[in-house]
Amino acid sequence: MRWKRPTPLHCWLLIGLLVAAEAVPIDKIKPIDVEMPAQETMEPHDTGLYYDRYLREVIDVLETDKHFRKKLQTADIEEIKAGKLSKELNLVSHMVRSKLDELKRQEVARLRMLIKAKMDVHQGKDIKIDHHALLKQFDHLNHQNPHSFESEDLEMLIKTATSDLENYDRDRHEEFKQYEMLKEHERREYLKTLDDVRRKEEEMRFEEMKKKHRDHPKVHHPGSKDQLKEVWEETDGLDPEDFDPKTFFKLHDSNGDKFLDEQELEALFTKELEKIYDPNNEEDDMVEMEEERLRMREHVMNEVDINKDRLISLEEFLKASEKRDFTDPENWETLDQQDLYSESELRQFESRLAKQQDELNMKSHNLMKQHQELQSQHNQLQVQKHELYQAMQQMEQKKQGQKGPKIELKFHPVKQDSTPPEDVNSPIPMKAKALDNVHNLIQDRAHDPVQDLYPATTGAPRHDEPLH
Repeated sequence: MRWKRPTPLHCWLLIGLLVAAEAVPIDKIKPIDVEMPAQETMEPHDTGLYYDRYLREVIDVLETDKHFRKKLQTADIEEIKAGKLSKELNLVSHMVRSKLDELKRQEVARLRMLIKAKMDVHQGKDIKIDHHALLKQFDHLNHQNPHSFESEDLEMLIKTATSDLENYDRDRHEEFKQYEMLKEHERREYLKTLDDVRRKEEEMRFEEMKKKHRDHPKVHHPGSKDQLKEVWEETDGLDPEDFDPKTFFKLHDSNGDKFLDEQELEALFTKELEKIYDPNNEEDDMVEMEEERLRMREHVMNEVDINKDRLISLEEFLKASEKRDFTDPENWETLDQQDLYSESELRQFESRLAKQQDELNMKSHNLMKQHQELQSQHNQLQVQKHELYQAMQQMEQKKQGQKGPKIELKFHPVKQDSTPPEDVNSPIPMKAKALDNVHNLIQDRAHDPVQDLYPATTGAPRHDEPLH
């Protein structure tokens, strides 16, 4: 599914992160005030929030309502952050409300599925789940009413998104710090495996790589005149003597919405980052390059973004260009010039790693024990299966070995003078005699109960043949 080109309305409501795909520098002949048809299919930048899709879909549906769209155009950014716009939800059309209700039901179902999957992993598949209680951990919707989208849902969604986006950069910095400490921890652990000579060689190689990484051209202060003039000259191909902040802003407003968003701003730092990082160099870490880009963007936003909406307007940009720091900034310190963590923080990190490793070892031990128990049960079942098979074989062999000699039934005629003829009108004596014959035959055949009364191998007479 592809999303339509975001407008400033998206940017206001999502506090500047629901914007177009990552921007790139453009050339000087770009028509500033003309919308390109291809832009209608560009995908917006992912906010990184776990409810990102739900957030986008709600905004898309709300913007189809003319009344809500008009209110959004005239709303102040602080009012939006405070959730005051949610009151306008009661005035949108029934069709819009129905679509929002469906979106919420889908989101609740998705969250319930995630909860169940998590519980299955940690506690087993047969556990009873209290979804109502567990949904309380999600703050972007009203879990008390999982069926309809109300004004409270919109207010919670805006406030939660605002808070999460404001903390997004902080969380990314923390992740990077963890990454750097893990790198150092693994390096030290590797050194412990080496002898004295090799350890000394490895230490020398490490210091040489650090020195090589620091040996790069001067990095301009992000957002300064020198830095922007370099982009003007090398990326835009224009004469640095003709540098004009207003023209520069319009050239790099790649989606023409009269704002520089965070992605358009980060694209301006590519030239500076190329001075420090080369993906072909062993000493250059591309993860560090992205952290450097983030630091540059944050710095410019803090200096230029007056109303803190995570967007830079033309007015804000021009005001910043009039400041003294724009022409005479301080030197910019890159990551390699800073202490990213202390030795104490590293020790605490290693302690947490050791604890996590112990927990993993315990889980591994328990899983291995369970595996052995299951294997033992499997082996026992295999033994029982084999014993049962042997017993069946022995029974079959016993049946085959117990078969006696073939029995032939012979007819002995009754003498006329010794036995009086039976009364044909008296069936009882005939039935009694027949029962006696059957009884005697059963006794003779009792040693082999599974053999037919008249086996095919005995040549027994058919019912329609006379006895001899």
